[in-house]
Amino acid sequence: MTDLLYSEEEEALRAAVRDLLGDHCDAASVLARAESDAPHDRAAWKALTDGMGLAGLLVPEELGGQGASHREAAVVLEELGRAVAPVPYLTSAVVATEALLACGADELLAELASGRTIGALAVGLHLAPGAAFPAVRVEDGLLHGELTGIADAAVADVLLVPAEDGGLYAVPADAVTVTPQVSLDLTRPVATVRLDGVAGRRLGDAGPAVRRALRAGAGLLASEQLGLADWALTETVRYLKERKQFNRPVGSFQALKHRLAQLWLEVVNLRAAARAAADALATGEDADVAVAVAQAYAAPVAVRAAEEALQLHGGIGMTWEHPVHLYLKRAKADSIAYGTAGAHRSALAALVDLQAP
Repeated sequence: MTDLLYSEEEEALRAAVRDLLGDHCDAASVLARAESDAPHDRAAWKALTDGMGLAGLLVPEELGGQGASHREAAVVLEELGRAVAPVPYLTSAVVATEALLACGADELLAELASGRTIGALAVGLHLAPGAAFPAVRVEDGLLHGELTGIADAAVADVLLVPAEDGGLYAVPADAVTVTPQVSLDLTRPVATVRLDGVAGRRLGDAGPAVRRALRAGAGLLASEQLGLADWALTETVRYLKERKQFNRPVGSFQALKHRLAQLWLEVVNLRAAARAAADALATGEDADVAVAVAQAYAAPVAVRAAEEALQLHGGIGMTWEHPVHLYLKRAKADSIAYGTAGAHRSALAALVDLQAP
């Protein structure tokens, strides 16, 4: 029977990552970066990668990585979700890395594992695993076209670009034009990438690589959503214990107790679904089903947790100075990342043969 409980090593990893993020991604720092033209936290990324080697968790040891599994990466993403950390971990250390693993691009994998090179898969953040994805043209050996909704393209050093000839190409980021797009989530910006006769190095077949990458991204995104929802619940309970009305803690009112109890149950169920998806990705057993279940459930819970946090914090929750708005925006953006809950429910129905009448 699969053990979804956290191991001692995973708990130690969680504690180390939380401690590091406490130093680099406190609420005031994240809020300040959200208001700037450079939302990505380079110092936090350097600490996560150089200091702890977390960019290479999914990369084999012989390529300079940690040789860990998706379970450990999920723990890291839980903590990143709790801090809404503006670092390209999901896009580079998970999605781009999984695409390179499918292609066997060892040299580039080693560069991403070090953290000194940041990769981004040039596929729209909204696309679900198995969905058709746009590709650029190949003319006279050069790449031409425009791709939109590329997460963390602004901070990437190398882009993994699918082409119409079926190949996946590595393209230096300084050879393309990256134009920021308006993004609801200020901590994970998206951009348009334009290629005008750019040379790229073919790595392998785009189809299998993109499907593998998007499946891993969707599955581990549930852990980020879990971290976000857990923060929202924890902070709301703490605030309601401190805030008083009619000389009583607001949290003592029965109506609010019921709302928090219901939210706690949903977060517990989300933890089970996210852990199951991470374990399935690590073992390869029923991964498609586990990922679809996790994403079908995760998005509504994360959004509801953030909405409840904003409402139950009262007037202070509506202010820009309080970080809850960052969590709500991340939750809403995550709800359409790597496929909506509805898209994953439809995929799950097909996988388990439960089609609608």
